[in-house]
Amino acid sequence: MGYGGYAYLLEPLWWLGMVTMIVGEVANFVAYAFAPAILVTPLGALSIIVSAILAHFMLKEKLHQLGVLGCIMCISGSVIIVIHAPQESPITSVQEIWAMATQPAFLLYLGSVIVLVVLLILYFAPRCGHTNVLVFTGICSLMGSLSVMSVKALGTALKLTFEGKNQLVYLETWFFMFIVATCVIIQMNYLNKALDTFNTAVVSPIYYVMFTSLTIIASVIMFKDWDGQNTGSIISELCGFIAVLCGTILLNSAKDFDRGSSFRGEHAPLSPTLSTGLFSGNRETLKHDEENELLPDDICLRKQEPY
Repeated sequence: MGYGGYAYLLEPLWWLGMVTMIVGEVANFVAYAFAPAILVTPLGALSIIVSAILAHFMLKEKLHQLGVLGCIMCISGSVIIVIHAPQESPITSVQEIWAMATQPAFLLYLGSVIVLVVLLILYFAPRCGHTNVLVFTGICSLMGSLSVMSVKALGTALKLTFEGKNQLVYLETWFFMFIVATCVIIQMNYLNKALDTFNTAVVSPIYYVMFTSLTIIASVIMFKDWDGQNTGSIISELCGFIAVLCGTILLNSAKDFDRGSSFRGEHAPLSPTLSTGLFSGNRETLKHDEENELLPDDICLRKQEPY
């Protein structure tokens, strides 16, 4: 079967999926160069919808009614965000982005993120990183907000370069490239730790909520996306964002429901909920608890055994 090996490298479908994933990431990178992060980042939830629909038809995974409701909420929220998205002011050089990145408000945000990440890595991760899902996902989300800002800056610099305004001669462009590489490496390292330690159905919605929220905050501070917008548009964007978040959580809850039903029976209780996973999401602990659960028949048999 090739479990734990590299047999999947011989599968054309795996290579097709890898190529499409790379194309999608490149398209996402380009999107940040042409649209504000407050618009691009929440729309990433649409990939979850596409994955759920493709899994329903190609992998024969049942899309529960809860998942259908989640898809509808994600689509509705995305439409609201697109309708009320702010107009991005044109950027003429990477030095202009550097001026935005060095303004006092964003420097305060940057310093806060660095202090929190160092605190989480050095103090909280060794002590409760394997019992509290918020530690690893917090590191990923904080670094992810900085990586998106750097990706947007780098993408804009490359776009201007392709338009004939060479931005590669500026040190700021290479600095943003270094920040992107550093943030992505740290982000992926701790995301893999979170997925390896906790249930994916717990990690995915928490990470998406924290990452998207922090990215929007960073974008509003650095690029001033909400300047010039009226209160109604901002409230509409926030409502659309909340709808997308709720839809994402419902989609992951539906996956958790189907997984629990397939392993425990149609009328069995669900696997551990999101709130439980926040503080006791270690899969080994859950597995140990499940193995210690006794069925009523087993209890009766043990009572009948002679001493």
